[in-house]
Amino acid sequence: MFTHHEPGSSNRALYVTLGVVLAVVALAALYFANAWREAGPPAATETAAPRKPEAKRPDAAPKEEAAAELAAPAARAPKAPRRKPEAEVPEAPPAPVGPTLVVESDVPGASVFVDRRYLGTTPLRTTDVTPGTHQVNVSAEGQEGVAKTVDVGETGETTVMLRFKEVTLNASVPVVHKHAMGSCEGRLSADLHGLRYVTPNKGDAFTVPFAELETFEIDYLQKLLKVKRRGGKTWNFTDRTANADALFVFHRDVTKARTKLDAAR
Repeated sequence: MFTHHEPGSSNRALYVTLGVVLAVVALAALYFANAWREAGPPAATETAAPRKPEAKRPDAAPKEEAAAELAAPAARAPKAPRRKPEAEVPEAPPAPVGPTLVVESDVPGASVFVDRRYLGTTPLRTTDVTPGTHQVNVSAEGQEGVAKTVDVGETGETTVMLRFKEVTLNASVPVVHKHAMGSCEGRLSADLHGLRYVTPNKGDAFTVPFAELETFEIDYLQKLLKVKRRGGKTWNFTDRTANADALFVFHRDVTKARTKLDAAR
Protein backbone atom coordinates (compact mmCIF):
# COMPACT_ATOMS: atom_id res chain seq x y z
CA MET A 1 0.00 0.00 0.00
CA PHE A 2 1.71 3.24 -1.05
CA THR A 3 1.52 6.41 0.93
CA HIS A 4 1.07 9.46 -1.11
CA HIS A 5 3.31 12.52 -0.25
CA GLU A 6 2.77 15.92 -1.52
CA PRO A 7 5.55 17.44 -3.65
CA GLY A 8 6.00 20.53 -1.46
CA SER A 9 6.93 18.71 1.71
CA SER A 10 9.74 16.66 0.12
CA ASN A 11 11.43 19.73 -1.31
CA ARG A 12 11.48 21.43 2.07
CA ALA A 13 13.19 18.47 3.66
CA LEU A 14 15.85 18.51 0.95
CA TYR A 15 16.61 22.17 1.47
CA VAL A 16 16.92 21.72 5.21
CA THR A 17 19.39 18.88 4.77
CA LEU A 18 21.51 20.87 2.32
CA GLY A 19 21.59 23.85 4.71
CA VAL A 20 22.81 21.67 7.56
CA VAL A 21 25.58 20.18 5.41
CA LEU A 22 26.79 23.62 4.23
CA ALA A 23 26.85 24.90 7.80
CA VAL A 24 28.97 21.95 8.95
CA VAL A 25 31.39 22.45 6.04
CA ALA A 26 31.72 26.17 6.79
CA LEU A 27 32.43 25.53 10.47
CA ALA A 28 35.08 22.94 9.61
CA ALA A 29 36.80 25.33 7.17
CA LEU A 30 36.82 28.10 9.77
CA TYR A 31 38.35 25.77 12.37
CA PHE A 32 41.23 24.63 10.14
CA ALA A 33 41.94 28.20 9.06
CA ASN A 34 42.38 29.37 12.68
CA ALA A 35 44.61 26.40 13.46
CA TRP A 36 46.88 27.22 10.45
CA ARG A 37 47.34 30.85 11.53
CA GLU A 38 48.26 29.85 15.12
CA ALA A 39 50.77 27.16 14.07
CA GLY A 40 52.57 29.35 11.49
CA PRO A 41 54.29 28.27 8.29
CA PRO A 42 56.07 24.91 8.35
CA ALA A 43 59.79 24.94 9.42
CA ALA A 44 62.45 24.56 6.70
CA THR A 45 63.88 21.10 6.38
CA GLU A 46 67.59 20.27 6.74
CA THR A 47 67.82 19.37 3.10
CA ALA A 48 67.05 22.93 2.00
CA ALA A 49 69.77 24.38 -0.29
CA PRO A 50 72.27 26.76 1.45
CA ARG A 51 71.80 30.49 0.81
CA LYS A 52 74.37 31.99 -1.52
CA PRO A 53 76.43 34.91 -0.03
CA GLU A 54 75.58 38.32 -1.36
CA ALA A 55 77.95 39.63 -3.96
CA LYS A 56 79.92 42.82 -3.16
CA ARG A 57 78.66 46.01 -4.60
CA PRO A 58 80.34 46.39 -7.93
CA ASP A 59 80.85 50.17 -7.55
CA ALA A 60 82.84 50.13 -4.25
CA ALA A 61 86.29 49.40 -5.73
CA PRO A 62 86.01 51.85 -8.61
CA LYS A 63 85.14 54.65 -6.19
CA GLU A 64 88.21 53.98 -4.05
CA GLU A 65 90.43 53.82 -7.12
CA ALA A 66 88.98 57.11 -8.40
CA ALA A 67 89.68 58.80 -5.05
CA ALA A 68 93.30 57.53 -5.12
CA GLU A 69 93.76 58.79 -8.66
CA LEU A 70 92.43 62.21 -7.67
CA ALA A 71 94.81 62.41 -4.70
CA ALA A 72 97.85 61.17 -6.64
CA PRO A 73 98.24 64.21 -8.95
CA ALA A 74 98.13 66.53 -5.95
CA ALA A 75 100.90 64.53 -4.25
CA ARG A 76 102.97 64.43 -7.43
CA ALA A 77 102.47 68.10 -8.27
CA PRO A 78 105.79 70.04 -8.15
CA LYS A 79 106.18 72.72 -5.50
CA ALA A 80 105.84 76.30 -6.65
CA PRO A 81 109.24 78.03 -6.84
CA ARG A 82 109.98 80.49 -4.04
CA ARG A 83 109.89 84.07 -5.16
CA LYS A 84 113.09 85.96 -4.69
CA PRO A 85 112.69 88.99 -2.42
CA GLU A 86 112.57 92.16 -4.36
CA ALA A 87 115.57 94.39 -3.94
CA GLU A 88 114.93 97.26 -1.55
CA VAL A 89 114.97 100.65 -3.15
CA PRO A 90 117.41 102.85 -1.23
CA GLU A 91 115.82 105.85 0.37
CA ALA A 92 116.78 109.23 -0.92
CA PRO A 93 119.20 111.06 1.38
CA PRO A 94 117.52 113.73 3.49
CA ALA A 95 117.67 117.21 2.14
CA PRO A 96 120.29 119.37 3.84
CA VAL A 97 118.90 121.34 6.76
CA GLY A 98 119.55 125.06 6.92
CA PRO A 99 121.22 126.75 9.88
CA THR A 100 119.60 125.82 13.18
CA LEU A 101 120.51 127.10 16.61
CA VAL A 102 119.83 125.04 19.73
CA VAL A 103 120.17 126.84 23.08
CA GLU A 104 120.06 124.93 26.36
CA SER A 105 120.62 126.00 29.96
CA ASP A 106 120.89 124.42 33.40
CA VAL A 107 117.91 126.57 34.48
CA PRO A 108 114.85 125.64 32.33
CA GLY A 109 112.74 128.49 30.98
CA ALA A 110 115.57 130.99 30.70
CA SER A 111 114.98 133.83 28.23
CA VAL A 112 117.15 133.66 25.11
CA PHE A 113 118.41 136.71 23.22
CA VAL A 114 120.42 136.38 20.03
CA ASP A 115 122.15 139.63 19.08
CA ARG A 116 119.79 141.35 21.57
CA ARG A 117 116.72 139.90 19.83
CA TYR A 118 114.38 137.79 21.97
CA LEU A 119 113.73 134.35 20.43
CA GLY A 120 112.11 132.33 23.22
CA THR A 121 112.98 130.30 26.30
CA THR A 122 115.23 127.33 26.91
CA PRO A 123 115.33 124.68 25.70
CA LEU A 124 115.14 126.54 22.38
CA ARG A 125 115.49 125.24 18.84
CA THR A 126 115.18 127.88 16.15
CA THR A 127 115.90 128.34 12.45
CA ASP A 128 115.39 132.08 12.79
CA VAL A 129 119.12 132.65 12.59
CA THR A 130 121.67 133.28 9.86
CA PRO A 131 125.05 131.62 9.44
CA GLY A 132 127.91 133.44 11.11
CA THR A 133 128.95 134.73 14.53
CA HIS A 134 126.24 135.66 17.03
CA GLN A 135 126.08 136.79 20.63
CA VAL A 136 123.76 134.61 22.72
CA ASN A 137 122.52 135.90 26.07
CA VAL A 138 120.29 134.02 28.52
CA SER A 139 118.68 135.37 31.66
CA ALA A 140 116.64 133.79 34.45
CA GLU A 141 114.99 135.11 37.57
CA GLY A 142 117.34 135.06 40.54
CA GLN A 143 120.36 134.32 38.33
CA GLU A 144 123.01 136.48 36.76
CA GLY A 145 122.80 136.66 33.00
CA VAL A 146 125.11 134.45 30.95
CA ALA A 147 126.48 135.33 27.51
CA LYS A 148 128.39 133.37 24.91
CA THR A 149 129.64 133.97 21.39
CA VAL A 150 128.47 131.27 18.96
CA ASP A 151 129.47 130.51 15.37
CA VAL A 152 126.44 129.18 13.48
CA GLY A 153 127.23 126.93 10.52
CA GLU A 154 125.81 127.11 7.01
CA THR A 155 123.78 123.90 7.54
CA GLY A 156 122.87 121.59 10.37
CA GLU A 157 122.49 122.32 14.06
CA THR A 158 124.70 124.43 16.29
CA THR A 159 124.15 123.67 19.97
CA VAL A 160 125.21 125.91 22.84
CA MET A 161 124.87 125.15 26.55
CA LEU A 162 124.82 128.05 28.99
CA ARG A 163 125.13 127.35 32.70
CA PHE A 164 124.01 129.77 35.39
CA LYS A 165 125.24 127.61 38.26
CA GLU A 166 128.66 126.83 36.85
CA VAL A 167 131.51 129.29 37.17
CA THR A 168 133.26 129.69 33.83
CA LEU A 169 135.58 132.34 32.51
CA ASN A 170 137.30 132.49 29.16
CA ALA A 171 137.49 136.12 28.12
CA SER A 172 140.05 138.11 26.17
CA VAL A 173 140.38 141.49 24.51
CA PRO A 174 143.02 143.14 22.31
CA VAL A 175 144.59 146.02 24.23
CA VAL A 176 147.21 148.73 24.11
CA HIS A 177 149.43 148.95 27.20
CA LYS A 178 150.21 152.57 27.96
CA HIS A 179 153.74 153.10 29.28
CA ALA A 180 155.09 156.18 30.97
CA MET A 181 156.71 156.76 27.60
CA GLY A 182 155.24 155.00 24.57
CA SER A 183 153.07 151.88 24.47
CA CYS A 184 152.89 148.25 23.33
CA GLU A 185 150.10 146.11 22.01
CA GLY A 186 149.02 142.64 23.00
CA ARG A 187 146.06 140.60 24.31
CA LEU A 188 144.68 140.65 27.83
CA SER A 189 142.90 137.42 28.78
CA ALA A 190 141.29 135.94 31.87
CA ASP A 191 140.35 132.48 33.12
CA LEU A 192 139.47 131.06 36.52
CA HIS A 193 143.11 131.33 37.60
CA GLY A 194 143.60 135.06 36.97
CA LEU A 195 144.72 137.63 34.38
CA ARG A 196 147.33 137.17 31.70
CA TYR A 197 148.87 139.70 29.34
CA VAL A 198 150.60 138.40 26.21
CA THR A 199 152.69 140.78 24.06
CA PRO A 200 155.67 140.69 21.73
CA ASN A 201 157.34 142.99 24.27
CA LYS A 202 158.19 140.16 26.63
CA GLY A 203 159.33 142.55 29.36
CA ASP A 204 155.73 143.72 29.74
CA ALA A 205 154.02 140.27 29.73
CA PHE A 206 152.60 139.15 33.06
CA THR A 207 150.29 136.71 34.86
CA VAL A 208 148.43 137.79 38.00
CA PRO A 209 146.30 135.34 40.05
CA PHE A 210 143.04 136.78 41.35
CA ALA A 211 144.25 136.32 44.89
CA GLU A 212 147.09 138.81 44.15
CA LEU A 213 144.90 141.29 42.30
CA GLU A 214 144.50 144.52 44.25
CA THR A 215 142.86 146.75 41.64
CA PHE A 216 140.73 145.85 38.63
CA GLU A 217 138.54 148.73 37.47
CA ILE A 218 137.23 150.40 34.32
CA ASP A 219 136.88 154.09 33.48
CA TYR A 220 134.50 154.06 30.54
CA LEU A 221 134.77 157.78 29.74
CA GLN A 222 138.56 157.75 29.85
CA LYS A 223 138.49 154.39 27.99
CA LEU A 224 140.94 153.03 30.51
CA LEU A 225 141.19 149.63 32.26
CA LYS A 226 143.42 149.68 35.35
CA VAL A 227 145.08 146.53 36.74
CA LYS A 228 147.29 146.53 39.89
CA ARG A 229 149.09 143.68 41.58
CA ARG A 230 148.84 143.77 45.38
CA GLY A 231 151.95 145.64 46.59
CA GLY A 232 153.32 145.66 43.05
CA LYS A 233 153.11 147.10 39.55
CA THR A 234 150.16 148.90 37.88
CA TRP A 235 149.10 148.50 34.22
CA ASN A 236 146.83 150.86 32.27
CA PHE A 237 145.14 149.43 29.19
CA THR A 238 143.15 150.99 26.37
CA ASP A 239 142.32 149.83 22.82
CA ARG A 240 142.12 151.23 19.31
CA THR A 241 138.32 151.16 18.97
CA ALA A 242 136.16 154.28 19.02
CA ASN A 243 134.66 153.43 22.44
CA ALA A 244 135.37 151.37 25.54
CA ASP A 245 132.71 148.71 24.90
CA ALA A 246 135.15 145.81 24.47
CA LEU A 247 137.05 146.79 27.62
CA PHE A 248 133.77 147.17 29.50
CA VAL A 249 132.52 143.68 28.52
CA PHE A 250 135.86 142.13 29.50
CA HIS A 251 135.77 143.86 32.89
CA ARG A 252 132.14 142.81 33.45
CA ASP A 253 132.76 139.12 32.67
CA VAL A 254 135.84 138.94 34.89
CA THR A 255 134.05 140.68 37.76
CA LYS A 256 131.06 138.30 37.60
CA ALA A 257 133.31 135.25 37.63
CA ARG A 258 135.29 136.55 40.59
CA THR A 259 132.05 137.19 42.49
CA LYS A 260 130.85 133.63 41.90
CA LEU A 261 134.22 132.20 42.90
CA ASP A 262 134.18 134.18 46.14
CA ALA A 263 130.63 132.96 46.88
CA ALA A 264 131.63 129.33 46.25
CA ARG A 265 134.50 129.45 48.73
